[in-house]
Formats: sequence, C-alpha cells, structure tokens
Amino acid sequence: MSRFSVLPALVLRVRPSGESNREAFFLTADAGISRAFVYGGPKSKLRSYVSQFHSGGLYLYHDPVRNSYKVTDFDVRRWRPGIRENYNRTMAAAAIAETVLAGFGGGCNWAEALDRTNDSLDAVDMAADSDVLRVLVHFLWNWVGLNGIHNGARRSALSATAFRWLETGAAIPAAEICSLGLDGASLLEAKNFCTGLIASAIGRRLKSWDW
Repeated sequence: MSRFSVLPALVLRVRPSGESNREAFFLTADAGISRAFVYGGPKSKLRSYVSQFHSGGLYLYHDPVRNSYKVTDFDVRRWRPGIRENYNRTMAAAAIAETVLAGFGGGCNWAEALDRTNDSLDAVDMAADSDVLRVLVHFLWNWVGLNGIHNGARRSALSATAFRWLETGAAIPAAEICSLGLDGASLLEAKNFCTGLIASAIGRRLKSWDW
C-alpha cells in the first residue's frame, strides 16, 4: 500500500504540537475524521495553508512505524476569509466544525458530510449578521438527518412554523436558506430542538452552540 495519499478535505481544527509544529484535524471524503501533523515554523507556507475552515486537496504521508500521518501539501480551493471578519460568522463556523468533530464526521456518509459542511461554511462566509444563525440551524438539521437521529416525536416537540421551516429548508442549499423567512422565536426553537437531538446522540452539549 502506498504511503502517500491525496484526499478532498476540510480543516476542522488546528492546535499546537511541540514548539513549532501543529496537529490538524480534517474531515475527508474517503476516511472521515483524519488527524495529521503539520511541520514548520510560523513563516511556513504550509502552516498558513492548513488553517481552520480552509478546504481543498490534502496530501498525506503515512509513517507505518509510528502509525502517524504528516501533511506534505495542501491545495487550498476555498479560503473563506469572510468567516474571520465577523464575530457571528466565526462563532457559527466554529459550531459547525465542533459538531462535525463530535459526530465523528457523519458516520460513514463522509463524502456527503463533507459536501454539506463545505456548503454551510461557504454560506456562513458570505452571510449577513442577521442570517448567520439561519445557516447554522439549517446545517444542524441536515446533520441530524445525515446521522439518522431524527426523533419520531419531533412534530409534537416543535411548533408547526418551526417544523415546516426545517423541513422546507432541508431541501435547499445553505446559501438560499437566508431567503426563507422565519421569526426569531421560531428560529431559536428550531435551534434548541436540533442541538438537543444531537446532544442526546453524542452524550453531551457543545459550548460552541451557544454564543
């Protein structure tokens, strides 16, 4: 088996590893959640490429002795600079990334999980302040469906308005959810319902859901 591989991937989290290296977590279309080390100091081009919310082609080297992976290159195709320019966008994107990590990358539906997550982050990157929460809730509901954790009693747990918005929105791209009207109280109700379902499935509630 080749020690080198190239995967469509999204950077979900990056954290320090040692004095100058970093450890990165990716959602990949072929292997779900993958962890790999990024070597190089602060001025390293690779380090700037492997940054949270970037997505593209991930080049990996597998060390069979240590059973570890090293990033050798990352061909960034989506940079999403708008996420870092706005607090609400940053927080929504972080909530999306943490949800994916906590849900183990969407079970075995990795390619679809990657597509949906990229779609949502693209929408967050461009969303107006007033629309960011809509994009997040749209993602959460689709994540519930992708992971098969719909609750059979969901109709009685939600108002008809909130449920209709979730069901209608599930069939459209994330960028179009902003045009689907919903009052603030119903949107919050939908968010709490989605996060409650996911929390029950993963055994904990994520702090990143609330800001």
